[in-house]
Amino acid sequence: MPMNQNHADLPKFRSTHESDYQLLIMYLNEFWREAVHDVEMRFGFEESTSRRPEPFSTVPFLPDADFVERPDVTAWLNTTLAQPGSRAALVGLGGIGKSQVAIEYAHRTRQQSPSTYVLWVHADTQARFEEAYRVIADRLQLPQRYDPKVDVLQLVYDWLSSAENEHWLMILDNADDVEVFFPRRHDRAGTTASKQQPLAQLLPQTKNGRILITSRNRDAAERLAGTWGIFFIQRMDENQATQLLQKKLRDKYDEEAAAALAQALEYIPLAITQAAAYIVRRWPRMSCSTYLEHFRKNEKKKESLLNRDLGDLRRDGTAANSVVVTWQMTFEQIQKERRSAADLLSLMSLFDPQEIPEWVLRSYYRKENDEDCEDDNDDDNDGDNDDDNDDDNDDDNDDDNDDDNDDDNDDDNDDDNDDDDDGLDDDLETLRDYSLVAVTVQQGIYEMHALVQFCARAWLSSVGDMARWKQTFLHIMSENYPPGSYENWSKCQQLEPHIAQLVETQPADAEDATEWARLLTNAGWYGWQVGGYERAEALLWKAVEVREAVLGAESSDTLTSVSILALVLRGQGKYEEAEAMNRQALDSREKALGKHHPSTLTSVSNLATVLQDQGEYEEAEAMSRRALDGHEKALGKNHPDTLTSIHCLAYLYHMQNRVDEAGELYVTALNGFRKVLGPTHPTTLACEGHYASLSEKTAAMR
Repeated sequence: MPMNQNHADLPKFRSTHESDYQLLIMYLNEFWREAVHDVEMRFGFEESTSRRPEPFSTVPFLPDADFVERPDVTAWLNTTLAQPGSRAALVGLGGIGKSQVAIEYAHRTRQQSPSTYVLWVHADTQARFEEAYRVIADRLQLPQRYDPKVDVLQLVYDWLSSAENEHWLMILDNADDVEVFFPRRHDRAGTTASKQQPLAQLLPQTKNGRILITSRNRDAAERLAGTWGIFFIQRMDENQATQLLQKKLRDKYDEEAAAALAQALEYIPLAITQAAAYIVRRWPRMSCSTYLEHFRKNEKKKESLLNRDLGDLRRDGTAANSVVVTWQMTFEQIQKERRSAADLLSLMSLFDPQEIPEWVLRSYYRKENDEDCEDDNDDDNDGDNDDDNDDDNDDDNDDDNDDDNDDDNDDDNDDDNDDDDDGLDDDLETLRDYSLVAVTVQQGIYEMHALVQFCARAWLSSVGDMARWKQTFLHIMSENYPPGSYENWSKCQQLEPHIAQLVETQPADAEDATEWARLLTNAGWYGWQVGGYERAEALLWKAVEVREAVLGAESSDTLTSVSILALVLRGQGKYEEAEAMNRQALDSREKALGKHHPSTLTSVSNLATVLQDQGEYEEAEAMSRRALDGHEKALGKNHPDTLTSIHCLAYLYHMQNRVDEAGELYVTALNGFRKVLGPTHPTTLACEGHYASLSEKTAAMR
């Protein structure tokens, strides 16, 4: 038997997962059977064909005293498998408890129906499936089972198919790989694959037999059990999870810390069992509360805890007993089946686990597809990638006047392209098939288990891909987080949870730092608009610092960050700092763009407002009139920037009790806002409020 080892290392194996180990076991079993066959044939020990063994069970696990009932699963199994010839599949994450439910169901079946054969088949590989069938053949004492010329698998199939035999229940455990049961006709090299009968054809459909399948893969489960024969096992609820923890810890159970620990482990049975084993092993130095403290300490410590494999008699001996390894095996399977789906998993692991928006994922796919097209058309490099000022439409910061920045908001592009054949839908389906991603009741929104995300990140780190995906995530967020103007509030709000960690750490690379500053500027802008001044100020100071260092103090992008920071400072009553910032932006824009450029006029208007706040009405009025005249000439009377200048001048007059002049300007601005922005726009409503206040003041004066 050829093996890739020398004689000294032959008996040494790192894991029962190794292909050489499984090959050796298969050959030894085959050798044993042939030897038994030779002995029986020589001495006439072949069983009588009329002999039928008593019903038996090949379940390799005893009933579990720590089993926690999951009533919804049990009820579904009892109903689904009540029909003769029925099939049912339990589908879910590795470690979610599928096999434990199947073990419990198998033992209850034997208890309730002693005349039923209960047959356990390890279905993760073809070799283990065949080995299980050979064990069944031995237990059934099927004639000719040792004859090398006889197909033992077919013998078992024929017995299972016979209506003359007793009822049987088969459990196909870990039927995760579609190709184990439905092999492709051609291998990847294009050569004809084995003509051996597909294993799926060795599963009889007969009235006296039922089949229960456990699988991580919805596709495999559907093919084996049918579309309506599937139950998706979810994580435990809090009560079930704490029950499991209590049973595993026994006298070491800490009721106060148990609920928090179960929640931190996301109610995943394998994670709870793993944690309990670790606590028991290290008791009394380790308890529920100390484990939880270590778990929350940092990602490195968390990975260390989740990576520990202390063994579990309740699980298949070839299966990993740590959450990290269990799920990483799934990740690697996905990478083998569909690389783009593994890439999507890598990307999604960096989002907040809740409310992951599909439109952002689709923008990533669109960009990837565009880059592929550019690679195929190298001559298309005509410099069209000037997202130059992306966030930074210099006219961004006019006070309440955020409507003027719609030119940089072309990311709206992406809610409406759900039908694009970009591969996203197929990749999402793959991840959903493995229960790694779930849809929500809200259309276009997905969610993941935080623990799955953590293990995916640990996997990326282990293969050296984490830095690349962090960079990709930064660029995606920077490109999709829009300016903070009113039209974009819903998108900004959607993305806020997903950038929470991203904005904390400045990238070392200059290009990445520039993208980071762009993200911080837009996030700070949105924070200012919705009243989150303190956080907005912190973000914008970072953005200004990075842009000054990388792009220079005179850069239009830098001045955009400076201008928005000035607005935030003004909103907090920090008028002197705000004035200094506005004067810096105005001076630089006058030099770079000229006195009549719309962006320069925006700085003029902003400076006028902060001067007004400090009671410097004369200079404020001069600045306001300059901004109004300039906007009318450059943009026209009905442009939002022009209307905002009118509104600002009206408010200045209002503050000076020049009610007639203020009222006339308010009416002009209000009519314009209603027409251009709509009656419910915040700028329109602000103008209405100011006009109403003036009207009350006028009435009181009379």
